[in-house]
Amino acid sequence: QVQLVESGGGLVQAGGSLRLSCRASGIISSIAAMGWYRQAPGKQRELVARITSGGSTNYADSVKGRFSISRDAAKNTVYLQMNSLKPEDTAIYYCNVQSLAVYWGRGTQVTVSS
Repeated sequence: QVQLVESGGGLVQAGGSLRLSCRASGIISSIAAMGWYRQAPGKQRELVARITSGGSTNYADSVKGRFSISRDAAKNTVYLQMNSLKPEDTAIYYCNVQSLAVYWGRGTQVTVSS
C-alpha cells in the first residue's frame, strides 16, 4: 500500500520560511513526477510546484522566485522550500506523486500571519 507522509507545515510570520517534506512509502514503480498542490479556503486546488524524474521543474507564477522544489529519488522524497512567505500562501499543501497511478497525501496546513 502506497502512503505519502507530509511534514513541515506550521504557522509562520510573513517573510518567513518553511520547508515541506513528503516521503512516499510502499511499492511505487516508475515515478514520473512528484509535486505539491495547495488549496485555500473557498478556492480550488492548484499546482504549486512539480519536478519530473528527469529533474525538470515548473512552478505557479505566484511562487516563482520564492519557492524551490527538489527531490531525493533514492528516498522517494520531495521537498518544497518556501521563502518570503505571504499571507496569501496560507493553504493546505498536498503532496502528489504520479507513477502508474496518482497518489495524494493527506495535506499539511501552512498558515502565514501578517
